Amino acid sequence: MAASGEHPPDGWAFLGIGDPLLVVHDERRGLLAVAGTDADAGTTPVAVYQSRYFARSALIRSRFPVHAMAFHPRRPLLAVGTGRYDGGYFFEGELLLLHLKTGAVVSLIEHWLGRQVLGLEWLDEQSLRVLMAPPDDWQDEAAHEHGHVAVANRTDWTTVPAQSLTGQDLAGPRIPAPRPNPHDEAQRAVATLRSVWEAQRAAPSEDP
Repeated sequence: MAASGEHPPDGWAFLGIGDPLLVVHDERRGLLAVAGTDADAGTTPVAVYQSRYFARSALIRSRFPVHAMAFHPRRPLLAVGTGRYDGGYFFEGELLLLHLKTGAVVSLIEHWLGRQVLGLEWLDEQSLRVLMAPPDDWQDEAAHEHGHVAVANRTDWTTVPAQSLTGQDLAGPRIPAPRPNPHDEAQRAVATLRSVWEAQRAAPSEDP
């Protein structure tokens, strides 16, 4: 549903995804991806909106907190990086790929534990840069401040099947990867939403 008025409702409740925690705006296509919080369901909702009227076009729910999202530069796809530390050993998570036209979503990492995905960037139409936490923190005191970066390549990401990214696809060098403060991330998400809201409300109306 499109929101009305010159200012967004308190708490962005009209988005229907709880408090916004991460926002990515594709200005060229007028798309807005928002990851929220849903404590009751124990999942993290991710919704995609048409930014002109905040009309929702897709909604999925992640088993893990969401740390990164990236729209494909050409295809109707959204990559979503999720994960968490299990509290005792592993950094688990998923790399999800949402097909924006069909609403279908696939989990791409082959390993049953997955990886905690911290960052995503499309380098071009075929190459996705993935920043991940180490698989675990066994005898690794710096595991919570470092990660591994890899570039996964596929000719056509719209046809990539589930669980098809192998350990070889995700192998890469270790780099510093300090985790952002969740409160700061949430503040940035709200600031991005407010900026998009104000820009769209200031744009000339398309109505005759």
